[in-house]
Amino acid sequence: MASPLPFRHLLVPIDGSELSDAAVQQAVALAGALAARITFFHAQESFYGRPDMAIFGEGLAVDPKVGEQFAKASAVWTEELLTKARAVATAVGLESDAATSVDPVVYEAILRVASERACDLIVMASHGRRGLAGLLLGSETQRVLTHAPIPVLVVPGRPQQG
Repeated sequence: MASPLPFRHLLVPIDGSELSDAAVQQAVALAGALAARITFFHAQESFYGRPDMAIFGEGLAVDPKVGEQFAKASAVWTEELLTKARAVATAVGLESDAATSVDPVVYEAILRVASERACDLIVMASHGRRGLAGLLLGSETQRVLTHAPIPVLVVPGRPQQG
């Protein structure tokens, strides 16, 4: 007696790195095998940064044109990333869609989109940072893992030892 496949809609957060590209390849292969839908997502960084680590203090005079230029460049780059990821899916006959948002807290944006789009699996890369680098730079993947109400498949950032 066959049971329904467990994952029907994959969310794939991407950041433009080679590791992210590898996660796209893995997610597309998995979506194809499961006949699942796939949504690619990129969280655009806020010019003003994370609210808990703001670089710019309140009342600091910053030329609004700088923020506008940053936002425009980020939107163009994001569109290129999402188009490239969708092309990988299209090349193997999968339909996909894409989403983006400007958000200073990336892991929260990922989880929000997963919920809004009714995704049941998140597939994302891990940069494999450990030690001080992992502590200082943080890990969006780690944050998603510890806060996600749905399963997360992590594509490792370093080759697996066999």
